[in-house]
Amino acid sequence: MHFDLIDLRLLVLIIETGTITAGADKACLSLSSASARIGGLEKAAGVRLLERGHRGVTATQAGRVMYQHAKLILRQIASLAGELNEFTQGLTGHIRLLANTVAMGQFLPGPLSGFLHLYPGVDIELAEMPSVAITRAVAQGHAELGIAADHADFTGLEVLPFKSDRLVLAVPRGHALARRKNLTFSEALDYDFIGLPTDSALQQHLAAHAVRTGKPMRLRARVSGLENVYRMVTLGAGIAVLPLSLLVAGQDHGAGVVIPLREAWTERQLMLTLRRYDDLSPPAKRLVDFLTADSS
Repeated sequence: MHFDLIDLRLLVLIIETGTITAGADKACLSLSSASARIGGLEKAAGVRLLERGHRGVTATQAGRVMYQHAKLILRQIASLAGELNEFTQGLTGHIRLLANTVAMGQFLPGPLSGFLHLYPGVDIELAEMPSVAITRAVAQGHAELGIAADHADFTGLEVLPFKSDRLVLAVPRGHALARRKNLTFSEALDYDFIGLPTDSALQQHLAAHAVRTGKPMRLRARVSGLENVYRMVTLGAGIAVLPLSLLVAGQDHGAGVVIPLREAWTERQLMLTLRRYDDLSPPAKRLVDFLTADSS
C-alpha cells in the first residue's frame, strides 16, 4: 500500500476546511486534480475516506483515522526537513505560541527576545488567549506550544512548569480598602474597577469569576496594558486585580497599595504545554528547552 505525501496533505486540508474546493485551493491544486487525487487515495486505501454532501464533505471513520496518521506523518517530515536544514542553513522555521495575559506581558518578552537573537532564522507568532482556550487550541493542533494557568484542562497534553505568580488587588492610597490586610474578590466588587479590553485573557478570567459571585464588575475604564491599568489605579481612577509580578518588577508603590485576595484561584502556576515533545518541529523543541531552562 503506497501513499503520496501530496495526497495525504490534501486530505488533511480538505477535512480541516470542510470542502474539496477549499482544500484544493489551499493545496494549490485544481478542483479536478484534487478530486482525482482523493479518488486515487481512496482506491489505494480500499475504503471510502470522505462522505460527500451538498454543504461539503465530512470524514468517514476510516477518513478520521487516516487524517490523524497523515498529520503525524506530515509533522515528522517537517521535523526531518528542519533538522537536516540545520546542517546547511542553521535553525529556521515558524513557531505559533499561545499565552495568557500575564505570561504575554510579564514573563515572555525577555526570554523570547533572547531566543530570537540566538536563532535569527526562527520566527515566532505570539497570540494571547484565555488559558482554557490555549490548551484546547494546542490539543487540536492550532498551535505547537501554549502557556496557560494551571486551572486549564491539560488532558492528553504534555505539561512543564514555567512560572509561578499570584493575582492581587491594587488600590490607591487613601482608598476605602487601603487599610485591609486581605479581602475576597466579592468584597472588592463593591467598588469601581479599571480593567483591560474585553478580548484580554485576564479580563475574561476575572469576568468569569465575577459572574460566579453574582456581582457585576463595574468598570470605569478599559485600557490596554497591565502597566497602564496600574498607573490609572495609582492616580485614583479605580482599583484593579493585577499579577503580583508586575508590582514587584519596579513599579512605583508610592501611590498604590497591594492587598492579597483570599481565593485559591489567585495563586497560579503557569504551565508550558504541548501535544508531544518528540513530534515538535526542531525550532519548537529548541524554544521549549530555552524557556524551561530559563523558568524559575
